[in-house]
Amino acid sequence: MQAVIYDLHMHSNASDGALPPDDLLELARASGVDVASITDHDTVAAYERIDSARHSGLRIVPGIELSTTWQGRSIHVVGLGIDPASAAMTGAVRVQAGARLERARKIGERLDRLGVPNSFQSALDIADGAVIGRPHFAAHLVNTGFVRDARTAFRKYLGNGKPGDVRCSWPDLERVVRWIRDAGGTAVVAHPSKYGLTMTKLRALLSEFAGHGGRGIEVACGLQAPALTRKLGTLAQDLGLLASTGSDFHQPGNAWSRPGLFDPLPRNVTPIWEQWTTTCA
Repeated sequence: MQAVIYDLHMHSNASDGALPPDDLLELARASGVDVASITDHDTVAAYERIDSARHSGLRIVPGIELSTTWQGRSIHVVGLGIDPASAAMTGAVRVQAGARLERARKIGERLDRLGVPNSFQSALDIADGAVIGRPHFAAHLVNTGFVRDARTAFRKYLGNGKPGDVRCSWPDLERVVRWIRDAGGTAVVAHPSKYGLTMTKLRALLSEFAGHGGRGIEVACGLQAPALTRKLGTLAQDLGLLASTGSDFHQPGNAWSRPGLFDPLPRNVTPIWEQWTTTCA
C-alpha cells in the first residue's frame, strides 16, 4: 500500500511563492501529495483565498511560517494545525507585518543610496498585497536592469552581508512558539540545516525550543542528502521531538523543492501527523 505523502511546508503568492493558493494546492495534488499545508511567511492570507470545492480528496492543514530571532540569528518556525482566524494568530500576523514593513523601508533606503531608483515603493507594488520580502526587491532589481536574475540580486545586493541584508526586529523564540500554541497549532523548526549552525548549536536551539513548548523539527525538507535526513531523525529522537516533512516549495522549476519531493522519514522517529487531526478541504 502506498504511503500517504504529507507536504507540510509550501509557499503561495500570499508571501514569496509564485502560485496562487488554489494553483499551488492543485499542483501538490497532481504531484502525489495527500495532505498539504500552505505555510506562507508571517501571513495566513492564503486561507482566505482557497476555493475548497476545487480540492476534493486533498486534506489541508492550516499553517504559517513565522520568523524569530535566536542568539542573533533569524530562525523560521512553522505552525501547523493553527486556527488562522484566532486572536493569537491575528495578533501575530499584525506584529510580523509591522516588522517586515520596517525592514523593507530600510532595504529600500540602502538600495536607493546605491542608485537603485524608487526601491521601497516598487517592491511594495510588486508584492501587490502579499507580505513584502527580499524577493520583491530582487524582482525590482531585475526590472530596472541592475541584475540579470534574482539569484544575482541576492548574490550582489540582498544576500548575507550585502547592502540589502537588513536585520529585522523579529520576536524571540518563546513568543513565536506561544503564538502558535495559543492558535491551537504545533510549532516546528523549519529546515534546520539551513541556518549554518554546528550540530552542538542546533541541539542547543532545539532544546530551548522544546523548553518553550515547541514540538517538532523538519527532518525531511526538500531534496537533501539522505545522511542529513538520518542525522536529523536521530536528533529528533534524542530530544523527544516529532518529525515533519515538507518541500519548502516556492516556484515551479526548482528541482530541489517540488511538492512532495523529500526523503521518507526514518523509522526511528515519530511523525508529527500522529499527534493531530488533519482537516478535509
